[in-house]
Amino acid sequence: MTRPPPAPTLPSVTVTPTFESLERARSRQIAMMNRLRPLGLAIVVLVVVTGFRTHPRPGLHGEHLGILLALIAFVVGVIGVMRGRRALVAVQMPFYVALVAGSGVLVALQPRGPAFLGVFIAVAIAAMRIRGVAGLTVAALALVALSIAEYVGKDKSVYAMILQAIGVVAFYIVAVLANRLREGQEVAEELARELAASREAAANAAVLGERQRVAREMHDVLAHSLSGLALQLEGARLLAERKDADPELVAALERAHRLASAGIDEARRAVGMLRDDELPGPERLPALVAQFEHDTAIRASVSICGEERALDSEARLTLYRTAQEALTNIRKHAQPERVELRLAYEDDGARLTVEDFGAPTGTSAATNGGGYGLTGMRERAELLGGTLAAGRTGEGFRVELWVPA
Repeated sequence: MTRPPPAPTLPSVTVTPTFESLERARSRQIAMMNRLRPLGLAIVVLVVVTGFRTHPRPGLHGEHLGILLALIAFVVGVIGVMRGRRALVAVQMPFYVALVAGSGVLVALQPRGPAFLGVFIAVAIAAMRIRGVAGLTVAALALVALSIAEYVGKDKSVYAMILQAIGVVAFYIVAVLANRLREGQEVAEELARELAASREAAANAAVLGERQRVAREMHDVLAHSLSGLALQLEGARLLAERKDADPELVAALERAHRLASAGIDEARRAVGMLRDDELPGPERLPALVAQFEHDTAIRASVSICGEERALDSEARLTLYRTAQEALTNIRKHAQPERVELRLAYEDDGARLTVEDFGAPTGTSAATNGGGYGLTGMRERAELLGGTLAAGRTGEGFRVELWVPA
């Protein structure tokens, strides 16, 4: 039988959102706009100062009054345009009209002045802020106003009228392109954020899928094996009792059965952790110590001091697992007279100490903290920004864990 050809695999494409590039572009754009604001203020000052120094000057009669009113309209228009950035279009439009009209009158009455710059400001800002017909209307109004000003003005220069019309069109096109570039950058930033969110969601889904797979394997293999072991040990204990076996053997089988049952409980908790069930924490330490004392007949005590602090799930789990590992090492490697477990809540974290006392020389434990269990706990603590120290004392062995709050 021939095997079917393998399904074609799509090439993997890695897309990295260029957040830094987008941020640099946005920073440059903001810096440029910040530089343009003083330039706009300088143009206003230039037009006003020139308007008062150029002949004919502002006054209260005839064309002098017209120049004065045009300067007032120019200043009011610039202020309104600059400060009305987030106002409705209907509110902004009168200021654009005032700015264009004031500039047009000044161009007609003071043809040698810089008032035409006000028209360019109005066109550029309108093209960048106002979309659609309204922005185009401001540009058309600017073209008409400058054309009329040059036509009825004192110089009546067709050449100047053409140049200013070209300038208005150029400013409008450049401003529209700049606005499109800004909008494109905003779209790119939004797409980058969506891509980052989708990649994070995909990564979380992959992690969750793997955790569920491991949970299924643990449940199907480890939990079933421990259940079978517990049944066999219970059967062996009952058989030993019926055969009048040595009481020490019966007691050993009973302890082994309890350990297997405890292992089943731990396996179930581990499966629950992988499935995001409630994680064990410091609140289970008294029960853990009581179970240790019951299984080993070693006097054990637990004390908790300090005001309880909120710890994240990983820190809570690390406290519990470290206590569990330390007690397991004592169970395996030492025969102390007593064991003390202390949990102290401090200002910046929590400190757990597990210490045994009175162990015979050479039996207190755990190869000076070099076992794989304590090594794993040390690595877990370091990932959280905490510390774990383990070593011999004058009377036994001590494990001390600190995790930040």
